[in-house]
Amino acid sequence: MRTMNLLVVAPGSTARLRVLCAERFADRLRGLLGREALTRRYGLWIRPCNAVHTFGMRFPIDLVFVDRHGHVLGVDAGLVPGRIRFRRGAHGVLELAAGAARRLRLDRTGACLVLSGELR
Repeated sequence: MRTMNLLVVAPGSTARLRVLCAERFADRLRGLLGREALTRRYGLWIRPCNAVHTFGMRFPIDLVFVDRHGHVLGVDAGLVPGRIRFRRGAHGVLELAAGAARRLRLDRTGACLVLSGELR
């Protein structure tokens, strides 16, 4: 998986996150399994993707579903292990530490995500 910058544009705020990009089937399948936790400024960007499961996870996460243009379609906050979530029309999902979506204001109308340069 490659590491990228993700620009978070929400009403009243802008922030940058480092994200692992899961674009290959094996990376999307593995996701965050085996990890102990996510830090506040780190996430997993999965695309294409419109459904996520948390079976085998060790910690709750926030899910941010986006369309092909990065517009936020919805947020499932604090999703605990052992659950499945699906969002019709989603093209990608950002997995964040529980509570991060609200802190970044991604739960507000008009929020958008923009991938920028690859980090080396």
